[in-house]
Amino acid sequence: MSVHSVEIRLAEKPFSFETGKVATLAHGAVVARLGDTIVLSTVVAGNDRLGIDFLPLSVDYLERTSAAGKIPGSYFRREGRLSEKETITSRLIDRPIRPLFPKGWTKDTQIIATVLQYDQTHEPDVVAVNASACALLLSSLPFSDPIGCVRVGRVDGAFVINPTDVEMAKSDLDIIVVAKRDAIVMVEGSAKGLPEEQMLEALFLAHDSILPILDMQLELLDKVKPEKPPFQPLVLDADLQARIRSLMNEKLPSALSPSGKKERREARKKAIEVVTAAVQPEGADPIPGLKAFIEAEERRIVRRLVLAERRRLDGRGARDIRDITCEVSVLPRTHGSALFTRGETQAIVVTTLGSSSDEQRIDALSGDIFKSFMLHYNFPPFSVGEVKPLRAPARREVGHGNLAERAIRSIMPAEEAFPYTVRVVSDILQSNGSSSMATVCGATLSLMDAGVPIKAPVAGIAMGLIKEGDDVAILTDILGDEDHLGDMDFKVAGTREGVTALQMDIKIDGLKRELLAEALSQAHEARLRILDTMAGTLEKPRESISPYAPRIFSIKIQPDKIRLVIGPGGKNIKAIIEKTNVKIDVENSGDVNIFATSKEAADAAIAMIREMAQEYDIQAGTVYKGKVDRIENYGAFVELFPGLSGLLHISEMDVRRVERVTDIVHEGDEIEVKVLSLEPNGRIRLSRRALLEGDAYREGAPREGERPREDRGERGERGDFRGRGGRGRGRPGPGRGGSSYRGERPRDFRGERSGESRGPSGGGRGFREDGPQRAPREAGYDRYDRGPDRREGGRGPREGGYDRPEGGRGPREGGPERREREGDARQAGPSPREGERDRYEGGRGPREEQYDRPARAEDPREGGEEPQDGRYDRFEGGDDRFDDVSDPGDEGAGRRGGGRGPRDRDSRERIKDRF
Repeated sequence: MSVHSVEIRLAEKPFSFETGKVATLAHGAVVARLGDTIVLSTVVAGNDRLGIDFLPLSVDYLERTSAAGKIPGSYFRREGRLSEKETITSRLIDRPIRPLFPKGWTKDTQIIATVLQYDQTHEPDVVAVNASACALLLSSLPFSDPIGCVRVGRVDGAFVINPTDVEMAKSDLDIIVVAKRDAIVMVEGSAKGLPEEQMLEALFLAHDSILPILDMQLELLDKVKPEKPPFQPLVLDADLQARIRSLMNEKLPSALSPSGKKERREARKKAIEVVTAAVQPEGADPIPGLKAFIEAEERRIVRRLVLAERRRLDGRGARDIRDITCEVSVLPRTHGSALFTRGETQAIVVTTLGSSSDEQRIDALSGDIFKSFMLHYNFPPFSVGEVKPLRAPARREVGHGNLAERAIRSIMPAEEAFPYTVRVVSDILQSNGSSSMATVCGATLSLMDAGVPIKAPVAGIAMGLIKEGDDVAILTDILGDEDHLGDMDFKVAGTREGVTALQMDIKIDGLKRELLAEALSQAHEARLRILDTMAGTLEKPRESISPYAPRIFSIKIQPDKIRLVIGPGGKNIKAIIEKTNVKIDVENSGDVNIFATSKEAADAAIAMIREMAQEYDIQAGTVYKGKVDRIENYGAFVELFPGLSGLLHISEMDVRRVERVTDIVHEGDEIEVKVLSLEPNGRIRLSRRALLEGDAYREGAPREGERPREDRGERGERGDFRGRGGRGRGRPGPGRGGSSYRGERPRDFRGERSGESRGPSGGGRGFREDGPQRAPREAGYDRYDRGPDRREGGRGPREGGYDRPEGGRGPREGGPERREREGDARQAGPSPREGERDRYEGGRGPREEQYDRPARAEDPREGGEEPQDGRYDRFEGGDDRFDDVSDPGDEGAGRRGGGRGPRDRDSRERIKDRF
């Protein structure tokens, strides 16, 4: 299949269609693009489903989060069932397309619109409608009339076609319009009280903007030239048609005369059964197309009664509204409630107030969206006298709830003036037309009953249309049967000043401007009458909210004190909530809102918050009595004041070394501590040891049982990693010549150090009192210079130091000369490693007697003297660093009796990497 595409500038934005490149096995596939938002729509038709009397069409709109460069926020990290936005957009595609299929089409038909890319600027819903309409036109299905779609906004009083997301944020109008060349076929949207005249202007501006989209589709159709097999709907025999028509004219009019829905339904059912039995004997095979023809005749008779006799099914005139009754506070313990009844349609609506923590978070393509106002619509099966299993909200319920929410949203108070999360739930108790508009009226009354300061009351009405040629009747407040058998369902909601929401579906070719203007005018007239009736029950919001609703008590604290109120991991604020049974919202500005059902609870919470957030004059050196509120391995957190804690480190708990924190303190203990310092990040360092030692306390001094650390003098430059013999002190890892990490192990095993020599953790080896001295290294293993002037095979002059003769050692600066080594002590140990350096600068001083090392043997495990308890003698040039002993068979560990065996190359490299 060849690739074809067309592109235009639509309202100064690039817009294009492409087909033939992807999804070529579908019966129709089009990729539509607006800006950088791309949607793929596919159409596939299945097998015939004979005997059904409806169009088996399913439409699904899918938003892939990858289109916006996101990963789904669900537990499974993939898309699940359709979101509310996807469901609403699926209906948006379905509603204008469904009436354009030919009567009698019974093949399973599926449309799937998938968002492939979202540019965060142009909403993909409008793109999906256009892509689906074009895919149908280019498919093999009998769909030959193009339709197009645009969104209209209004920014600073000027209408904008397909506004960007930034423009929509400033718009007071948001409507989506779908149209054919000669008429509008669908409208969905909301406004902020826009007058009917301006709404009408927006609708027909949208129609004019759609015409170029229709031309694009026809141009693409001319390029593709799809094969469209002729479709012939099933037609009954002419004699059978005449007989059925005669029977229907005789039986049906009288069956439609009862004004009640239930009675009329029963009478109609009996009349249809009589007609069916007359033409199809009992036990005979069903006549294909009989049910559809009988329904078409019923539609013809009802329409004739309205147009010819100007008589509606319940006997009302075209502009009459059914009787309305309103009640509020029908559920007195809820925050707000209302019962709205119009004819046989009834809705009970309940309002619930919550805190900002009750906001709804929506994981949308454009990012997380938080909703502080929600309206949910439920349509249980008993409302129409049917039996159905209860499931999750169906698409119709989601769509009707969204329409009612749009109608109410614009009159909700600003969050600053009313910082509540508001949820409205409408349950339809009985339905005979326009239950969504009953929800709008009931929601207004329920909100006012809850004391929500709405800007103005809103009411809604559903308008209908019956049109045969030039004979037209516009009906106010339509019944369910008039909706089903009529040509239009036009719902309009608004205040006295203007429209807040509207939804229109057309079943005929379209609605001309004159008829649409008349329908809007008639809806405005009916809306004012309904608002008058509602005002007779409750004219404005109540002065105060329900005693069962949480009240808001607001205070302000310094922003830098918010952390004290929240506490570590939310500990402090959770404690307040648990003790006072309130809800607390803390803003970054320092505004704190307390939601409480009683003033006493709010006052208690406010007192706790103020106590936590007050300025405490804490100074270093001050002694406080605090309570241990948390234990960690490294110390305890002591609460000095409510919400203000400091860290008592394990090293500052006692004068002696502490193995475990719980040896000294436990949670809940009250202890005296001294403030050591206040850190710049706000943390407080505490000490108990300072109180125990008194004037003798010196921070960082060794505790009882710890060997004092003496000053080792200035160190020379050490350069980079030195191999086994030259590791610097303080670096992690078991080095031969430098200190290694020992945890909390006492350090007195080293004994006293002589003036310039160093013990086991020094930089080189000193003289041994009794053991053999270390001989010079074998040739080839002399050290390189550690300064910038290195020479092969030996050490050059040290920077600021001394020259060292080849193979020997020079005098130490400020210390005794090194004795020459006798023999080669390295022969009994491992060979030097490549790059290894000899020791320098102040060899190891004489050990105390208890640290004399035994004579070395070829194998420290056989010929060497076993180390004594508490001693750390070395074998094979290694030295003890840890208490634990590795398995003798573990290559690279090889520690036995406190000595170190050979290590593998990988372990050396790992230690290097750490530096």
